[in-house]
Amino acid sequence: MSDDITRVIGATPDPTPPGPVLPVPAAAHDDITTVVTPVAAEPLRRNRAGGSPAPDGVPPVAVQPAPQDVFSSPAPLATLEARGITAWFGDHQVLDRVSLTMPAGQVTALIGPSGCGKSTFLRILNRMHELVPSASLAGEVLLDGDDIYDPARRLTDARKDIGMVFQKPNPFPAMSIYDNVVAGLKLTGVRASRDEKDYLVERSLTSAGLWKEVKDRLRAPGGGLSGGQQQRLCIARSLAIKPKVLLMDEPCSALDPTSTRVIEETMGELQHEVTIVIVTHNMQQAQRVSQQCAFFLASQGQPGHIVEHGDTEAMFDSPIDPRTYDYVNGRFG
Repeated sequence: MSDDITRVIGATPDPTPPGPVLPVPAAAHDDITTVVTPVAAEPLRRNRAGGSPAPDGVPPVAVQPAPQDVFSSPAPLATLEARGITAWFGDHQVLDRVSLTMPAGQVTALIGPSGCGKSTFLRILNRMHELVPSASLAGEVLLDGDDIYDPARRLTDARKDIGMVFQKPNPFPAMSIYDNVVAGLKLTGVRASRDEKDYLVERSLTSAGLWKEVKDRLRAPGGGLSGGQQQRLCIARSLAIKPKVLLMDEPCSALDPTSTRVIEETMGELQHEVTIVIVTHNMQQAQRVSQQCAFFLASQGQPGHIVEHGDTEAMFDSPIDPRTYDYVNGRFG
């Protein structure tokens, strides 16, 4: 998108914004298929793709991969990039030209005082901002170079590629633990056999650090778990659809220290298979879990913007902007 044209999603913004604004099929159960032929028996050979054995002269029979092959391979790591994001609620501007690259395979922490637009920015990254009737925005969000707001791109595809875990755990309380994990498959139109679902539930709960605690009660209601377990169940539910990016909006703010530690350990393990962006007010947590940090600030009625961003260690040890130094050292906020 060119620099002089931006797009607006939702209601008409303030008339003077910065810059011009224009309004799987189920897998087969057997990995070897017997070929019956009237000719004399000949030595069997396996096709190069690992399919069915077949005599010479008989075309190899293609077979579907086993469930583990369909669901075990992680989605490729992806970079998420925001360019010139400006956002409004009605005529109130809440973000001003925010640009940030969130590198593949890393944890990016968004820090800053309450009301500076961190959570709004996070919701823009997977098109939740547009659910608010009065909301509008300008700018671009690129997932590996593809604009998630492109009119040709389906909303469900954007949500599948970029998952979200909220501040308050929100499992489906009447659903079992098992059904909570696989709920996203139906919503995103992914078909799976029972064997595939069983494998997916175990893999997702293991990745979220919950499998050992619930493997013997998968049919129990998800709402019966503890707060920390419910949050990990929500993480497992997001991972089940194999997102490329996982957004986390203060995921530990309502949890006890022990549950917080488990969630942080889970994030550390997950960053090798999914790009993570987390909003947090806990400076120690940002230091522990992230490789990159972005400091948001809104002051004196001005919209939120990024003051400084970069390597987390450098941001905390030797920030460039004195406001960043004051915030990370607890002098305000």
